[in-house]
Amino acid sequence: MTLIGYAAGAFDLFHVGHLNILKHAKSQCDYLIAGVVSDEMLRLNKGVDPYVPLAERLEIVRSVRFVDQAIAEDVPEKMDMWRALQFNRFFKGDDWRGTEKGEKLEREFSAVGVEVMYFPYTLSTSSTALRRALDEFDHRSPAFN
Repeated sequence: MTLIGYAAGAFDLFHVGHLNILKHAKSQCDYLIAGVVSDEMLRLNKGVDPYVPLAERLEIVRSVRFVDQAIAEDVPEKMDMWRALQFNRFFKGDDWRGTEKGEKLEREFSAVGVEVMYFPYTLSTSSTALRRALDEFDHRSPAFN
């Protein structure tokens, strides 16, 4: 049986944490699909606009050697992606472990035979921290005002 993995994320401001997730995910499956969350879904679910447009984020993720396929995730529920892709394993950073969202995913995926696997969250770099730094720079720099 071919193990198909699915790793979803915004992959905005691509950094080593994103690379680590994709690298670890590929080591746990035969075929890795990376779901790049669309601009609309980021606004809906996180209330943020990405710095990098979806087409560019897709191209960046598609170019990572661990990724076999990169697609836009443009639906609100991960189960909708499973229905379309039929993956066997779902990968997420361990910052989701034990959260309401993570437990919901585990229940839903368990019901259809999908294993949820968590990987260590890269504490040294995060998109949230990068976003905060960019926002602060943008507000303080006269060149941007």
